[in-house]
Amino acid sequence: MTQPEPSTPVTAADLTLDEKAALTSGADFWTTKGVARLGVPSVMMTDGPHGLRKQAASSDHLGLAESVPATCFPPAVGLGSSFDPELAQRVGAALGVESAVNDVAVILGPGINIKRSPLCGRNFEYFSEDPIVAGVMGAALIKGIQSTGVGASLKHFAANNQEDDRMRVSADIDARPLREIYLRGFHHAVTESQPWTVMCSYNRINGVYASEDPWLLTDVLRGEWGFEGLVVSDWGAVNDRVVGLPAGLDLEMPASGGRTDAQLVAAVHDGRLDEAALDLAADRVLHLLRKAQARPSIDALDVDAHHALAREAAGRSIVLLKNEGVLPLAPTARIAVIGAFAEQPRYQGAGSSLINPTRLDAALTELHAQSEGEVTYAAGFTLDGSGDAAALTAEAVAAAKQAEVAVVFLGLPADEESEGYDRDHMNLPAAQLALLDAVLTANPNVVVVLSNGGAVALPFRDRVPAIVEGWLLGQAGGGATADVLFGAVNPSGKLTETIPLRLQDNPSYGNFPGEYGHVRYGEGLFVGYRWYDERELDVAYPFGHGLSYTTFGYSDASASLDEGGDITVTLDVTNTGAVAGREVVQLYTSLPGSSVQRPPRELKAFASVDLQAGETRSVTLTVRAHDLAYWDVRVDRWVVEGGAYTVEVGASSRDLRATATVEVAGDTVRIPLSLNSSVADLMGDPIAGPVVQQVMAGVFGGGTEGMDAAGASMMANDEGLAKMLGSLPIGRLASFPGAPVTLDDVQQLIDHANAAG
Repeated sequence: MTQPEPSTPVTAADLTLDEKAALTSGADFWTTKGVARLGVPSVMMTDGPHGLRKQAASSDHLGLAESVPATCFPPAVGLGSSFDPELAQRVGAALGVESAVNDVAVILGPGINIKRSPLCGRNFEYFSEDPIVAGVMGAALIKGIQSTGVGASLKHFAANNQEDDRMRVSADIDARPLREIYLRGFHHAVTESQPWTVMCSYNRINGVYASEDPWLLTDVLRGEWGFEGLVVSDWGAVNDRVVGLPAGLDLEMPASGGRTDAQLVAAVHDGRLDEAALDLAADRVLHLLRKAQARPSIDALDVDAHHALAREAAGRSIVLLKNEGVLPLAPTARIAVIGAFAEQPRYQGAGSSLINPTRLDAALTELHAQSEGEVTYAAGFTLDGSGDAAALTAEAVAAAKQAEVAVVFLGLPADEESEGYDRDHMNLPAAQLALLDAVLTANPNVVVVLSNGGAVALPFRDRVPAIVEGWLLGQAGGGATADVLFGAVNPSGKLTETIPLRLQDNPSYGNFPGEYGHVRYGEGLFVGYRWYDERELDVAYPFGHGLSYTTFGYSDASASLDEGGDITVTLDVTNTGAVAGREVVQLYTSLPGSSVQRPPRELKAFASVDLQAGETRSVTLTVRAHDLAYWDVRVDRWVVEGGAYTVEVGASSRDLRATATVEVAGDTVRIPLSLNSSVADLMGDPIAGPVVQQVMAGVFGGGTEGMDAAGASMMANDEGLAKMLGSLPIGRLASFPGAPVTLDDVQQLIDHANAAG
């Protein structure tokens, strides 16, 4: 074979069968294979949803060796709370620069899986319980990464919402929640940002492995959404390579030692695999390699600037859950800082996203730096549970008694949240709760600062005047926490997941994590706030909640429909307080009287506005027509239902300040009629309806009058009669003795209506 000229891109046609097969699997844990004789390079793909995790030494068998120093930005659990795609895009660009400097072609992230349960051990890597938030924030991060010539890998596709038995479990999900909740965010991210790669998940979906599902990887991802990139397996997600490749899995990672390459070659030879499918996968890999080669040169890395960005992002990630006038702290206040997390920050989750930070800010150090008064510290507990608990508590109580305010740092130990396993409860450690009780007895003026990757129970929320949800904030979280506590940064983060009063209230409770290889998504559409609002359950803090050191007023809202079916909503927001602040404005829609099951409200858009004290600005939010649609299982497609939609705008799902109504025409959905169609189906048909109504009026126009006693006793009233007849299949009604029409008459009517439609 003649080697192509350098100006001619190498394609699958230039490769031998063995080379094509080899190109579709990794060379080792992190790199792809090259083709030396044709000058096709190998490139590196490595972890990094919130920071680059490139191993500094030779790869270990799990790829968990110490990595090179890199900026550890807030994980998605924090960054999502900013509700700020522009900020996410800037963080993404910084991730791309650090990847490029380290010669990494693809960074493995973001993860946008839905937080179905607060127990998922990997929730710190995910943005939200809501698909709009997840999709918008994920798309922004991808745009930022890829603006530097580095590829992103959108993951984990799809329905990877738990760690328990993650490599085998089947997520059994009905069509509507699968489409409307678990795929919607991926759809948005793919169509808005075109990631270079999409990473398929470990799990099965309705019994089929994601790595070998043609419906998921080809029909939906490429056919419906127009994905143009490469599908890569999660590391070790391949079940059957010969089945997976034609399904749409282009690249297997990590290396298989040539085992699966040989399987592909053998399958081509014996006719089980069409070589054209292998050609397609090889060409997609080659396309990725060409894009990686085209990356602009980036030689310099401004570590200080990236740390500053990490601090900004961390400050925007903090959610002020409660504040009864304790915050912000006075600069001259006597402060007791209590809790080991203040000195030894918990700033990221464990597992494949463990970043080796370029530096690490401790909140205690930063509080000392910003305070003009006395700051004392008492550990109160140790992170590993060692030490004299009574003595540690006594020291903390003594410090609290001498202080004007006690800032108590509580959180989850690192070993409770990790890739690979889930939590089995929502509780903070008992020792920490006991410490808090003791401190509150000594000084009721307490601020609780939390460090946690997933939602935790807050049994003390009515007993402390202030609670700061710090999530996991990355390497600059200590400085950002001090900024917020002292008011240098006005908190503006909002919850992207509901904090329930107890685990038992969560919609997945009883179905999570499943059994015997299956997990049933029995809550259906009612994930997160949708469930709590539908059942009118009290919660600790609702989705979208977050306080500020100022207050905001909302004007009335106006809503209009454009030619494309998008809804535009406009209102004024005013900073009614004394300091500058930022408000995240949230838009929810509902359709009263909908013909299908819907939650009471669903987030469809959000925007943020920065306001000086007393300032008013107009805010415009747009709801895309597609985001109004539901998945109609009758026709297996998206449908916008017509009707008068209620638009609610506010500061959380339960703090709604303005309401408007907009009439939406909706899509026409015609379901072919048959003898199994109900009387109501025919009566609702524009062609058959008038005929059926006339017949039914003639026969039953008198309601129960004229029926014998037995027949009349079956119906309480005319409405009951209508309901019973409405649900009756027309073919069976026509089969009853004495029916006013024959089966032939009904079939002719059905044929006429279907032909006219």
